Amino acid sequence: MKFEILTPLGFTVRTSESYWQRLIVKHPDIADLEELVQQALGDPDEVRRSSRDDGVLLFYLARSEKRWVVAVARRLNGDGFLITAYQTDAIKEGESVWHR
Repeated sequence: MKFEILTPLGFTVRTSESYWQRLIVKHPDIADLEELVQQALGDPDEVRRSSRDDGVLLFYLARSEKRWVVAVARRLNGDGFLITAYQTDAIKEGESVWHR
């Protein structure tokens, strides 16, 4: 297990070491941002539901003005798992389900 983080929505999101390694191949810019990805899950600025998939949540953590780390997770049968993580300069559309 790479990490397992309790979200403010009351469920945990986890990922394995092997999955994290595959993720940073696709998004090398977050290789050194694991702590920020974990913080986005555990203490986000905002959580939005994906406009394309009800089961997917996007956890946003502001890095600077107009720059966020996003952790994308799916909740299935009460358990959450990390789908991907990346940096962005815009918060996506979708229903806001939680914010600080």
